[in-house]
Amino acid sequence: MKRSNRLAWMGAIALLAMVLLSLITAPNNTKINAGSTYNRAPDGYGAWYAYMQQQGVSIKRWQKPFSEIQSDNNSVTFLQISTYAKDTRLDSEEREWVEKGNTLIILGAGARVTEADFSTLQKSPQGDIKINTRRRNKKVTEKEVDLGDRFGAVVWQEKYDKGKVIFSTTPYLAANAYQDNLSNFKYLADLVKKNGNTVLVDEYIHGYKDADVRKKEKEGDLFSLLAKTPLFPIFIQVAILLLVLIWAQNRRFGKPVTLDTQVTDNSEAYIQALAGVLQKADSTDFAVEMVGKQEQLQLQKALGLGQIPLEHQALINVWVEKTGRNPAELDAVLKLQSRKQPMSERDLLSWLGKWRNIRIIRNS
Repeated sequence: MKRSNRLAWMGAIALLAMVLLSLITAPNNTKINAGSTYNRAPDGYGAWYAYMQQQGVSIKRWQKPFSEIQSDNNSVTFLQISTYAKDTRLDSEEREWVEKGNTLIILGAGARVTEADFSTLQKSPQGDIKINTRRRNKKVTEKEVDLGDRFGAVVWQEKYDKGKVIFSTTPYLAANAYQDNLSNFKYLADLVKKNGNTVLVDEYIHGYKDADVRKKEKEGDLFSLLAKTPLFPIFIQVAILLLVLIWAQNRRFGKPVTLDTQVTDNSEAYIQALAGVLQKADSTDFAVEMVGKQEQLQLQKALGLGQIPLEHQALINVWVEKTGRNPAELDAVLKLQSRKQPMSERDLLSWLGKWRNIRIIRNS
């Protein structure tokens, strides 16, 4: 194998290895995983779920969409631990399901921030419940409040026909962080098993899905998974790059063409550089003197007067005699170049324009 081919393949393998390593080591979305019973971090509910199993409660992880819950003749308590402040208004599907006699518990309901202390202990039959949030709901009646203080409700209930909804302003009511405060675990346990219903914990909202659901939602293969990640565009680019490398090593693009080296005009480069320096130094008087002398010599040459600079009046007289023009035209430009005071940029451009007009006249 040629050295160039070997280097190309080594580069391709290295790029592919980088992509695979990125896929393997890419961090999980910790925000969506917060509140999951699979999560052992402080914001997860793995410890509480294990506690419920030890208590012999009929509890299961639900890894399908909400619409697929079939309560049949048995009522269900459905626990959602939201990763964002969820609206307390139910949609039509949730409302219809609750009205049939089911219970919906939402931890992490939206509520306003109040002047309450961030960390408080709320009294309950299960003991002091540790609450870490300033959010309270002030719009509920005292009868609806299950846990709260003078700033408002932390946990409250709302009746919907035969069923009810229980809201909590904190999503961390019984998170792993409160394992040392067993009252929190007992309190949430009492809420979910109060009616003796089958308890389902929503894991679908945390990204956990049953195999049939993944297949239905086209997440069953690696390509579908990659298509939903930020790495998918990188994967496409690397694939294209690999194809280009393989094609480049097996196909010539034609004979090499020598590029023409652009020849630099040293005189023009010098003039441009000098002009830049003079502009920065604001030395218009020097430019006027140099340009004026050259313009005068060119005019003398056109009038047949030689290369020795003449007195201005003598030059004006010959110019009037040979062109029949007004002497004031030439007199104006000669006087300006004799001035020792610097010109403004506007005056300099006007002066150059007048010399241009005289050049046109002498050539006509």
